[in-house]
Amino acid sequence: MGNKSETVTPARLDSDHVALEKNSTMSTPVGAGIKMDSGERRLNELGYKQELRREMTLFKCLAIAFSTMSLFTGIVPLFGYSFLYAGPAGVVWGWVVVTFFTWFVGFAMAEICSSFPTTGSLYFWAAHLAGPKWGPLASWICAWLETIGLVAGIGTQAYAGTQTLQNIILLSTGTNKNGGYLAPRSVFLAIYIGLCLIWAVLNSFALNLIALIDIVSMWWQVVGGTLIVVLLPLVATSTQSASYVFTKLEISSDATGITSPVYSVLLSWLVSQYSLYGYDAAAHLTEETKNADKNGPLAILSSIGMISVFGWAFILALIFSIQDPAYLYDPTNETAGRFVPAQILYDAFYGRYQSGTGAIILLVVIWGSFFFAGLSITTSAARVVYALSRDGGVPGSRVLRKVDRRVQVPVNAVWFSCAFAIILGLPILKLDVVFTAITSICTIGWVGGYAVPIFARMVIKSENFKRGPFHLGGASRWICLVAFLWICYTCVIFLLPTSYPIKLETFNYAPVALGVVLAAVMGWWMVDARHWFKGPVREIFLGDAIA
Repeated sequence: MGNKSETVTPARLDSDHVALEKNSTMSTPVGAGIKMDSGERRLNELGYKQELRREMTLFKCLAIAFSTMSLFTGIVPLFGYSFLYAGPAGVVWGWVVVTFFTWFVGFAMAEICSSFPTTGSLYFWAAHLAGPKWGPLASWICAWLETIGLVAGIGTQAYAGTQTLQNIILLSTGTNKNGGYLAPRSVFLAIYIGLCLIWAVLNSFALNLIALIDIVSMWWQVVGGTLIVVLLPLVATSTQSASYVFTKLEISSDATGITSPVYSVLLSWLVSQYSLYGYDAAAHLTEETKNADKNGPLAILSSIGMISVFGWAFILALIFSIQDPAYLYDPTNETAGRFVPAQILYDAFYGRYQSGTGAIILLVVIWGSFFFAGLSITTSAARVVYALSRDGGVPGSRVLRKVDRRVQVPVNAVWFSCAFAIILGLPILKLDVVFTAITSICTIGWVGGYAVPIFARMVIKSENFKRGPFHLGGASRWICLVAFLWICYTCVIFLLPTSYPIKLETFNYAPVALGVVLAAVMGWWMVDARHWFKGPVREIFLGDAIA
């Protein structure tokens, strides 16, 4: 498989940038009098045509990034697991620690985003920053990690959204104690597939529709999150003490098989590590965002800030409102011991009003967040597949890179992403560990993709990096170092066993699944792709660019 288009190299880009800057002062550009968007100008310099519709504002871009991270979608599905490992203090302070290091990653990515505001951002960054020798391999690894993470991300939202809907139905039909309907595996899978298909259909329309939905999503989560944070502790007939919430470590070795307090605490941070990423969604949409070299970085950092505050408040509200910690995991309780946040809500409302209606309403609010987050992640996944296809890096690139001219959306890439997410969910029919595996694959792939360009930015010579409007100055290298080390730690922790003794039913399949995929990708590179894949493909040249 060959690729005849000219590829981008740092040397070529740098020389073109100088020439473009000279051209802009020596001649009058076509269309003089029309002020070009700064993001589009930078895109032309980097060798790409403006094919997607550039109409996203900072607010819309922030809405999609916030919806992709989501207030509830990371915390709710993993809260029960994390709480079991080390109790309240592990979860509460784990969020603070993870937030602290997440800011380093966010700042590093914001600086790079400001310099390279392109769709498929991470692997373009990797190709340019790694230089002509290592750029193709760096972009290949980064692109596939990013693609794997985002496609698996669709699956995690579909699974957790289905699980939430399953509990809404269970509580609405009588609870586990009174003959309520608990969806069997086949129905669970059908709902999972249905969500993926709905997201594919909605993402086949113009991005304006998605942006509008994501604005609704952001307010849905802000208003709904505030409602839950304020209302839940007020409704609960009793609340836990501050000493319990902030200082109590409970190592449930009988349930997890893990006796090491340090290991248990580290596993209790998984809920935070899974929740606090996804802000790169703003970078994926930079070719559709106005003044993306400024608004992209602002959207990245703003989404981290919002989720940091709201997420911690939500965790505190849940823990303060626990009525009986031991009852949360009882298989005979109202939620069959399967969904701790739902049980906390039910206990609070039933204890006060002898009715679970309030809990069901708040679960609907939470379910809406899963729906919106899945929609946003599908948007991001499709843009990454489209960008990689544009550069010939995916089988069937000619089909996947096509943009529907009526709506200016890469529709084929949308359906490709959702189809693979559905395939990832098929083992639901037989296995209980599907969510753990998909979550680990999603997290490792997604944040692992961050590591490649950040490492390259850390080692590149300063004179070879063209700063954008947002930059870190002299602090850039040490911020990138901390960010890179934190990403490496995150990837490792999601590969470790989560319970002992290791059994077939509880085995963390992520290392096997991820290992098979990465072996195939790297095998393809060694046998074939290294001969023709040279990284991002230049679509326009110096003479075509608009100064």
